[in-house]
This record gives sequence, C-alpha cells and structure tokens, in this order.
Amino acid sequence: MVKDQRKVTLKSGLNALALRDVSAQIRAETALLRSLNGSLQTLEQNFDFDLLSPDKLLEKYIGQQVQVIRTNPATGAETTEQATVLAANNGTVLKIGNRIETGVPGRIVYPDVPDNLRDRPTLVTQINSKQSGSQNIELSYLTGGLGWKADYVAELNAAEDKLDLSGWVTLSNTSGTSYRNAKLQLVAGDVNRVLPPHPAPVAMMRKNEMMMADAAPMAEESLLEYHLYSLERPTTIAENQTKQVALLNAQAVPVRKELVLRGDSYYYQASQGELGQKLKVGVFVEFDNKEASRLGMPLPKGIMRVYKKDSQGNAQFVGEDKIDHTAKNESVRLKLGEAFDVTADKKQTDFKKLPNPAKGNSQFESAYEIVLKNAKPQAVTVNVLEPIPGDWKLLSQSHPSKKASSNTASWSITIPAESSVTLNYRAQVKY
Repeated sequence: MVKDQRKVTLKSGLNALALRDVSAQIRAETALLRSLNGSLQTLEQNFDFDLLSPDKLLEKYIGQQVQVIRTNPATGAETTEQATVLAANNGTVLKIGNRIETGVPGRIVYPDVPDNLRDRPTLVTQINSKQSGSQNIELSYLTGGLGWKADYVAELNAAEDKLDLSGWVTLSNTSGTSYRNAKLQLVAGDVNRVLPPHPAPVAMMRKNEMMMADAAPMAEESLLEYHLYSLERPTTIAENQTKQVALLNAQAVPVRKELVLRGDSYYYQASQGELGQKLKVGVFVEFDNKEASRLGMPLPKGIMRVYKKDSQGNAQFVGEDKIDHTAKNESVRLKLGEAFDVTADKKQTDFKKLPNPAKGNSQFESAYEIVLKNAKPQAVTVNVLEPIPGDWKLLSQSHPSKKASSNTASWSITIPAESSVTLNYRAQVKY
C-alpha cells in the first residue's frame, strides 16, 4: 500500500488534478484521495498508463496529419511534406499527396502530444473543493511491483555452540516509479488477498541493481494477527531497484547441533535384507528465539544461510534452509546438509509374519542392525529416529531408547573418535 502526500493549489469548485508518478501497476479501484487540511470530494478518476513513446505517438495520430521531413543526402537540404497517418500496426502507412508510402520516409513531426498520452503513469481526477488555496492531500492505493523478503546470515563459532545472526530485508521495486524519502513499513504474515484475473496493464523490466541501506535494526509491533516492521528513518526506493535494509543483529546466540539418522516405516511389514550402505546422517542446528538467547523478535519467513570460519579465519558457507514465520519464544531448526564423516550401514537381520491376533489384523516381527561409523578425530552423538507403524513395541534392544512420539522410537548414541557402534533391536508390529 502506497500513501503519497503532496501539496497542491486548488480553486473553489471543480478542479482537474493530474497526479504524475504514481505506480504503473496501481490498482486504480483502490485509490483514495483525501485532504489533510481542507475539504474535497472526488467525482471521477482515470488512470492513464499509455506512456509516451514513438510507437504510441504514431498510433494516436492515425487519421490525422503530420509533417514528414526528408534530408537530401547529397546537399543536406530539408524538404517538408504533409502526410496523413493511415496505419501504425506492424509498420507505418502514410498518405502523402496522391501516393501511399509504407515505412517512415524521413523524420515525422507532430503538432502536439495528445492529452491521454503521458510521459509518466498519471492518475487524473476530477475533484470538488469547498475552498481555494493550498491544500495538503494524501493519495493512498494498492499496487503491484513492490515486494520484500527476509534473508538471514548466521556464523557459527569454532565450538559450534553459538552463532552471530544478522537479518536483512530485501526490497524490490518494479512498480514503474520511485518512492523518495519514504517511510517504510513491512507486514509479515499470511495475509489473504483476492488476486486479479488479469495481469497489470504495464509490465516493467527489472534491472539487477542492488543498494545497501545503513545497518539500523527495524522497529517491530503487532498488527492484527500479523507483525509490522518499521524503518525508523526515511529511505528512497528507486524505480527498478533492489535494496537491502537491516532487520536485526544478535551476537552469541546459543545453538544446538544435532546429527540425525532417520529411517522409514515401509520395511516393518516385509522382508527387505539390506537397507542401505553409507547412509547419510543429516546435520541440523537449532536455537531459541528468546530474549534469554539474545533474540526474542518475531522473525519473518525467509532463507537463513550459515557460515563457519576455517582454520585461517575465512568464513565458509556450510548450508542454508528456509524458516517459516517464527514467533517470539519459538525455536528455529535448520537442516544444513549431510555429514561427510558420519555414515551408517543398515540391514534387516530377521523377519517373520506372526499368526494374526484377530480377524482382519496382521502381526509381524523383525530385527535390525545399524552400524554407525565416525571418521572424525573426536566423538560425536547421533540421534537415530525410527518411524514404526501400527501398534508396536520393542522386544529387545542393545541401547536404551525413548518413545519420541506415538510412531517413533529414538536412540541417542555416542560414537567414539574414528570408531563405530552397532545398534541392534527387534520390533513387533500389529496392524
């Protein structure tokens, strides 16, 4: 939503007011014009988005007379002829005297620019003012072509137990006009919108121009069931520009790293044998969005990229993940990738179908071996998560487990440096 404040001079009674440099993707039906220090009534408004160009100017003069100026290439002398524009669709057709010519035989000179052809997108209004003189007016409207997204950069410390977090808002403006010294406010949340059936009348080309605003965190407040972020200083968003504005900065946020091996439920009801060699172990980091963790600000959804410094102090990219809108006191969990030095071999060592416990039910018993391998020079802990379907129970296990949820058994297994640990368990499943 754009709120555009201007100072205009009006006469008492009927006025024709042309507001230039509105968005080329304005939704004209949402436009609202009001006086901030006077009284006026809007009677009619028209959005002129037919912008001035040589082709458009020629189209507007179909059926009218123009002048064609030719230059003699030998002498440089110019001659002028009157011509009538007959057509400008897929080429130019002119009537000059008693002959018809196609193409442009010289320079075309037009007597004037038509009133409905504008150099910039313009909202033309007919208003009735109860007083004469200077008035401050505000035009508000909804527009396409303006967007924003949140991006985050996190840097893990050497111990991988804390991170420094920076949040940026990336603004993009392809609306067809610039917004100078604007008060910027961003709404984060899932706002319902009725999409128009047709695209906006003017399609704007986007340039790859990036501007970086000064790093000053934005103020945040609740708005209905959403969150509003306000930049506390004016900023200029130029036409066809991408700009980044600082959203937040947090230092030494406590973080938890987790290695996870997740299984599947399909192999508990059939004989499978080998289930995989060198299975990948997922790498996750998690932190709390709390004031006690030096955060506590509602985070708009976006992409969080994580870096860590190498032995020479150079920051290296170690993974990224999307986060959803995250409220205060909630947790952020990121999957960075798959571990290189920690893998697993898994196989089914036994399977048998048991007698059906009741009509329409099935019952199975199966056993599994998971060999967890650690090639790192230090010990690691892997959380093994096995989603077991149906009504299940563990008959035996080599390591103690927890029931993480109604259909998941979990083991937390520490693997010594450059070593391996084998997990064995037997499960009974009833459907």
